[in-house]
Amino acid sequence: MMSRTIRRVAPVAAAVGIALIVAGPRLDETLRKARVDVAFLALHGRRGEDGKVQGLLEVLGLPYTGSGVTASAIAMNKPIAKRLFREANLATAIGCAVRPGQSSPDLGFPCIVKPALGGSSVGLTLVQHEAQLLPAIERACGFGGEALVERYVEGREVTVAILGDEVLGSLEVSHPGATFDYATKYQSGTARYHLPPRLSPTRVQNVEAMALRAYRALGCRGYARVDFICSESGSANDVLLEVNTLPGLTATSLLPKIAARAGLDFPALCERILALAALDEPAPVSESIAA
Repeated sequence: MMSRTIRRVAPVAAAVGIALIVAGPRLDETLRKARVDVAFLALHGRRGEDGKVQGLLEVLGLPYTGSGVTASAIAMNKPIAKRLFREANLATAIGCAVRPGQSSPDLGFPCIVKPALGGSSVGLTLVQHEAQLLPAIERACGFGGEALVERYVEGREVTVAILGDEVLGSLEVSHPGATFDYATKYQSGTARYHLPPRLSPTRVQNVEAMALRAYRALGCRGYARVDFICSESGSANDVLLEVNTLPGLTATSLLPKIAARAGLDFPALCERILALAALDEPAPVSESIAA
C-alpha cells in the first residue's frame, strides 16, 4: 500500500498555499487544526480508497476530490461491484468470492486469485494448477477478508480515464508477464504503453463507452480509471475488471499519461481534479460541526 496522504490544495486564484497531511491516527483533529479548505486525496488501498476517509470528510463538511463514500466503498469491494456491473449489462470475468477455509468453485485453470478488497494488484496470483489454488486463496485472504477467484481472461490490458463525467482517453499496457502485477507496475520497468490502444477506432469507442457506463453504475464522481481485458477475438469479449476511484498520480501512473495525450500536463490535471472536489450531501449550516 502506498503511503496514505491528504493534500490541502487551495484554488490557484486564492493562493492560500498547500499543506501535506498524513492520514494517520486522530486525522479529524489534524484536519481541524490545519484549517483545511478542501482535501486533495492522494490515497491508495484500504482505508484510503474504500470510503472511510471520505466518510470522515463528509462528517467534517470538508469537500474532497474523487468519488463519494458509497461509490468508493462499492468500487473497492470487487464482488459487490461485479454484481452492479452485471445489472448494467457490462461483461465481467466469471468468478466469486471465497472466505478463508471455504471451498472454491471449479473455474478451470488458469485462474486469477486476488483480495476481494484491495488494489494495485497486491496479493494477486495467477494459478496454473489445482495445487496452487488453496495457497493463493489463503494469501489473498491474508490481505483482509475474502478472496476473489476469477476465470483467467487473456487479451490486451486497456484502461480508460474519466474526468468530470467524460471520457478523457484510453491506453493499452503491454508487458512480458502473464499479468500486470504489482512488480510489473511499479518495480520492473518492463511495461510499455500504447496511446491510443492497439484496437480499431470503433472498438476503442465501445470500450470507452463501457467505461463511462461502469463509472456511472457505481455512482462515481470527479475522476476515475476503468480497467479492461480486450481479447483478440472481437469486441464481444471485452471484459471489465474494475473501477479505480482514486487512480495513481505518480511518475509511472496511467491517468497522467492519458491526460498528457489529451493536452493536460500534470499541474493542469491536478487543477481540473481539484475543481471537481465536492461533498456527497453538503450539510445545512445548522448541522455543521464546528472546527
